[in-house]
Amino acid sequence: MYGGDEVSAIVLDLGSHTCKAGYAGEDAPKAVFPSVVGSIDQMEVDATEMENNSGSAVDPKNNSKSLDSDKAKGKRKLYVGSQSLGYRRDHMEVLSPIKDGVVVDWDAVEGIWDHAFRECLLVDPKEHPMLLAEPSLNTQQQRERTTELMFEKYKVPALFLAKNAVLTSFASGRATSLVVDGGGGSTTVAPVHDGYVLQKAVLSSPIGGEFLTDCLTKSLESKGMTIKPRYSFKRKETRPGEFQVVDVDFPNTTESYRLYSQRIIASDIKECVCRAPDTPYDEIAYSNIPMTSYELPDGQTIEIGADRFKIPDILFNPSLAQTIPGMEHFADIAPAVRGLPQMVIESINKCDVDIRRELFSSILLAGGTASMQQLKERLEKDMLEESPQAARVKVLVAGNSTERRFSVWIGGSILASLGSFQQMWFSKAEYEEHGASYIQRKCP
Repeated sequence: MYGGDEVSAIVLDLGSHTCKAGYAGEDAPKAVFPSVVGSIDQMEVDATEMENNSGSAVDPKNNSKSLDSDKAKGKRKLYVGSQSLGYRRDHMEVLSPIKDGVVVDWDAVEGIWDHAFRECLLVDPKEHPMLLAEPSLNTQQQRERTTELMFEKYKVPALFLAKNAVLTSFASGRATSLVVDGGGGSTTVAPVHDGYVLQKAVLSSPIGGEFLTDCLTKSLESKGMTIKPRYSFKRKETRPGEFQVVDVDFPNTTESYRLYSQRIIASDIKECVCRAPDTPYDEIAYSNIPMTSYELPDGQTIEIGADRFKIPDILFNPSLAQTIPGMEHFADIAPAVRGLPQMVIESINKCDVDIRRELFSSILLAGGTASMQQLKERLEKDMLEESPQAARVKVLVAGNSTERRFSVWIGGSILASLGSFQQMWFSKAEYEEHGASYIQRKCP
């Protein structure tokens, strides 16, 4: 037993789109902020010289234990949190530390963790056990690196790494279920049995919320509607209720920051107007669908028609993405990407025969993309058509959108506050005795 009742654990879920942090035992995370960082190279001149001398154009930050990483750290200033990112700065690049569920930039991850502890939760990590959520397909190397950072840099008293899918399953009060996690960067289907992920049956597809947002942006641009980022204009009130928009030019804004600002608006459009169609999308049937209007921040109103249904349908039929102008690069990977129902069935078929029935009857939808209207109904309908007759298909989804978006965090909060869980922590003493690789034994 580490902290007794009075010290609560901290639960951290660093997703590909947002980072959720808070105290175990609470019903929602205290802090939710984007898991991207703004970075300004302090001495760009030095950096180029340094790369020329070392004779490699390889990014020094990727090399996990190289000496360069310290140099690189001093060279750039990181901005974390929606407030710091919302403020436009010259030459600020927006970087995502996570690519395909794998951390590629550990400096940025440290920046995000620092922000969560110091600015959002205002805690000292030395005093609280940490429960971290990790992707179901996390590699041993990633886990050991995380363990090392947590014990060496943050000096946490105890640590536990739990798989996303398991936590989602716990959040809905089940030990066995098939978790369909629609995140920002990817959609993962993972079967959970008695609180353990069945690794061999986990499937993942690169179509997540951000991919859909990009598709929507490209589709609107091809119809001549451009989304102006918030920083690129000023609104002046000429008469009460009437605004005049003046464009402002910032030549030093980086492309990645412009895209980040556009994505924020586009994802809001997506969340407001999109809904999954009842039947597979078909150009002709949806061409005369009534339009929905949406007012952009700069005051112009755009009308969105068939795209409302076409964009969400990419989840079920990925080849639709190739029909959007500007998304042609997707054609290279498109044949390998499967739709949601196919992934679910394939994943269940990779599991043991005895638990397939149970998995069919508890398919859990989680993640931000799962909040899409009509998604549950559509998935259930497609599953009924494709699954064996004997299977009773039931798709479950949390009642409110908070629980859907934060299901992983909520599961972590439940787990870390259980009395029976307290003996499961990987303590600092054990770490000092056995080293980082022991995490594989403590947190299977």
